[in-house]
Amino acid sequence: MAEGDGFVPGRCGQESEMSRSRTCEVCGAALIVRPHGGRPARYCSSACRQRALRRRTASNVAGAVPTAGGSVLPPALDSFVGRQHELSCLRTLLRSSRLLTLTGACGVGKTRLVLEFAKALPKRFTRVDLVELGSLQDSALLTQSLAAALGVGERAGRTGVDVLVRAIGDAPRVLILDNCEHLAEPCARSAATLLGRCPRLRILATSREALRVPGETVFRVGELSLPPADAVDDVTALLQSEAVRLFVDRAASDSPGFALHRGNSHLVAEICRRLDGLALAVELAARHVGALALSDILAGLEDQFSQLDLLTGGSRTGPARHSGLAAAVDWSHRLLDPAEQTVFRRLSVLVGGFDATAAQTVCAGDGIGRRQVFRILRALEAKSLVVRLPGDTAPTRFRQLSAIRVCALDRLRASGELHATVHRALAWLTELAGRGRGEVFADQAGSPLAAERDNLASVLACSAGHGDAVRVRLTLGLARVHYQQEQPSAARALLTGLLRGPGGRALGGQLPALAARVACQQADPEEALRLGEQAVQIERMRRDPAGLANALDARAAARLCRGEFAEAVADLRECLEVVASFGTPQDTAWCSHHLAWALLQAGGEPEADDLMSRCLPVLRQQAPWPRTAAALHTAGAIRLALGRLRSAETLFSEVLRIAPGASFHALYPVEGLALVAVESGDMQRALRLYEASAQARRRLDTEPEGPWRHRVEQAAERARTQLSAAAREAAVAGARGLRGERLVAYALGAGSGDQRTRRDVRATDDRFLLTARESTVAELVAEGLTNRQIADRLGLSIHTVATHLDKVRDKLGLRSRTQIALWAAARTEGGRTARR
Repeated sequence: MAEGDGFVPGRCGQESEMSRSRTCEVCGAALIVRPHGGRPARYCSSACRQRALRRRTASNVAGAVPTAGGSVLPPALDSFVGRQHELSCLRTLLRSSRLLTLTGACGVGKTRLVLEFAKALPKRFTRVDLVELGSLQDSALLTQSLAAALGVGERAGRTGVDVLVRAIGDAPRVLILDNCEHLAEPCARSAATLLGRCPRLRILATSREALRVPGETVFRVGELSLPPADAVDDVTALLQSEAVRLFVDRAASDSPGFALHRGNSHLVAEICRRLDGLALAVELAARHVGALALSDILAGLEDQFSQLDLLTGGSRTGPARHSGLAAAVDWSHRLLDPAEQTVFRRLSVLVGGFDATAAQTVCAGDGIGRRQVFRILRALEAKSLVVRLPGDTAPTRFRQLSAIRVCALDRLRASGELHATVHRALAWLTELAGRGRGEVFADQAGSPLAAERDNLASVLACSAGHGDAVRVRLTLGLARVHYQQEQPSAARALLTGLLRGPGGRALGGQLPALAARVACQQADPEEALRLGEQAVQIERMRRDPAGLANALDARAAARLCRGEFAEAVADLRECLEVVASFGTPQDTAWCSHHLAWALLQAGGEPEADDLMSRCLPVLRQQAPWPRTAAALHTAGAIRLALGRLRSAETLFSEVLRIAPGASFHALYPVEGLALVAVESGDMQRALRLYEASAQARRRLDTEPEGPWRHRVEQAAERARTQLSAAAREAAVAGARGLRGERLVAYALGAGSGDQRTRRDVRATDDRFLLTARESTVAELVAEGLTNRQIADRLGLSIHTVATHLDKVRDKLGLRSRTQIALWAAARTEGGRTARR
């Protein structure tokens, strides 16, 4: 449903008016936000604060929970974790919408969220009534169930909906319809009638799909937030994740004394990621902590046969559909028509997500037409059994949540359709792989299979006996993707199997050529050269020019790893002669770029620079961005060696503007800019960039090529020796705050082509190290304010202001208040200059 139709995403982090306002958590009144920040207010008055305290106290008492208007809701016997942002969004939405439907996947936590929301509704709602529809199977009894929940009976002359209208009248009431999905049509009719005849009634509904009533606002309840990928053992960062907090809370309930610490944090985080933050699945997995080690739970989740056993054992007193994840999915599955059930289970072979074309290819057949599949896919998304992946990239991709997919795969096996579905998936992947044919240097070109890596791995694992030639080629394609994504261990395992098996011979020299490149990634130069020699030998015998060019390029890479620069140059000169005969400008330019890199290592900078001046325009115009980024980096490194610092800086900066900030591609130009900083005499900036890049490489588990790494480490050591101990510590401390886009912004913040003074450049650079509050405090110091005056201005304590100033000193390497004032003044002046 489009936003214009009333759809509101459950993750309210999107830029919207709602996400920029704050309301009182008790009465919903708008709050006045102080312009200088501070801790955000939660209540509009002391009365609301006291009312919230009384409610929290009451919620800790077992038994029925009265709402503000005196209605009774079922008690919560365990704690409510997270969802504060969703609660705030719901409070805002209910003020403008009379029908608010919470949708989401089975087990996502819709019922618990709506009940928690209802407990805190303001007193102006005289009554809140809950109607639990999960056990109601006969739609004809819906009106009677509503009447029973409202506590009214039939009267003479009034039956059915008239009784409900009479009971509700024009009182400000809230009616909660829980689990409407199996009665969606009668619920929609009843809701429309009641809202039309009861002007002050509001309805909250939970359903796997929207009711599609005019005026309905749909609020999609998403999965719990997951821990960041780089927060491996940072307990504080991991506890920001709602999924982790829920797991720890429920695990501690079953196993008193359980707590998150550095020794178990990575296991808990991975369990939550594996379960996609699905609330019911996280709770069920956590209940096993008392009986199983965390490593055993994670291993069980990785085994699709035992995962369903782990995700059982829910509450005996709750709804039957919450007794286990399989029961929850089965509840949704029974509501599908036969065609929807078929597509639902066939999609389970696509573990890495899919677009509409993939779904049509894999799911069509045996009674399901291709044109049907897209309609069914949209229906499954509407029923929350398929989720759309975030982002605006085309084509749109979907996926089944991991735990739901395991249940669907179990049904696919039981149906006897697994073999035929896998066969269709293999045909789809083979056609996709065929789009990359004709590439001379396929190992370094973007693989059309890259987006389908997980699907390819899963289908290959399930396809034993499906044509050896097809499997061999797809296995090579999967190894190529692993190599391109810097996962050499996975690539090498696949390639070793192919090299030992008879089917690998049909691949010619491209198999040992790729294996040679992978060995270089793993810093195994002897094996790399052996494989490179084998690739060249095979291709000379086959007399395949394209294959020979690729093999020569791979052997040259192995020789560069061994430090045999002259031999590498010789291989690449021959490669260039072969490729030039093809008449393909991009391949010629790519090979020229490799030759230029080898010449740089061999001391032939002038010839290398001439080659890059000819090949770089072609690559800029025709090549995909990873190839362009690599060539720009080579050109920058050559200009740096020639002492042309401004040109080198411009080229490195260009790479940063086209490479994703969180990828390893962005680290080479960051290191290049560190080298420029060393040669320019800015040692603190150089060391900060180097340390930030080194930290990012450790997080991504990636290493640069040997010659480049050696040069960067030498420059970093030179910077260390020329800095004082305090300046070194400040650079290292400042680097800790530089990650992803923030690192890119800092690296780009001081271009030598800028006409600012060096003082202005440093001030603008360093602003990326400080938080907004720290920058504000520094600016007030520059205005001449004392700590007490700053505290009064910002609504902080004097101690907090002093702490902020300590952090500013540490991050910037400054020693006194006067230096902070000078820095802030330079920063302000630099900002004015930049805006002119």
